Amino acid sequence: MKYQWIFFDADETLFHFDNFAGLVRMFSKHGIDFKQSDFDAYQAINKPLWVEYQNGRITAEQLQTRRFKHWSEKLAINEKTLNKEFLDAMAEICETLTGAEQLVQSLSAQGVKLGIITNGFKQLQKVRLEKTGLDQYFNSVITSEEIGVAKPNPIIFEAAMKSLSVTDKTKALMVGDTLESDILGGIKFGIDTCWLNSHNKTNNEIKPTFEVTSLQDLLAYLSETN
Repeated sequence: MKYQWIFFDADETLFHFDNFAGLVRMFSKHGIDFKQSDFDAYQAINKPLWVEYQNGRITAEQLQTRRFKHWSEKLAINEKTLNKEFLDAMAEICETLTGAEQLVQSLSAQGVKLGIITNGFKQLQKVRLEKTGLDQYFNSVITSEEIGVAKPNPIIFEAAMKSLSVTDKTKALMVGDTLESDILGGIKFGIDTCWLNSHNKTNNEIKPTFEVTSLQDLLAYLSETN
């Protein structure tokens, strides 16, 4: 195997992330019929906050609370409570991407050390990994919440490398679906990158080492370069 250490993003790389479904589930417990228009309003706040978080301008806690400020005031429920309920709901509905279990099982069996580097939050990652059974294959889970910086900051990649005792960066690979965080971060840190481009997006700026459209294709590619 060309790569001895492979790091994965979590959302939309290993796990489906349907935050609309998660919000619908969460708010239904409060008697709220959460509609598409509500989701659009939420995303108008949530997306810019993620950009600020990724760029290091706000903390994980600020992101998690500010995105629920409107609903906190409307329901008279603490923002942190709403955020926890949201992450719980996301854990309840979590599903792996097609081919995820086969891929990590195969890589682990071949002696590849596997890690996760995510800008997502610790609470959700632990539950999802345990629920899907993927926890047995991963030697390390690094979250931006714990490290204090988000991808593409090289600091989080350095922490991930140390967690798996990477001794040769040429044999490490970062796999992710987001060019601006996963791929750019890997490039800045000096390791190979694989862009999981499931939706056939165009890309003229950030160049990964290679690109696949599914996790099955990634397994085939890695097997061919064995």
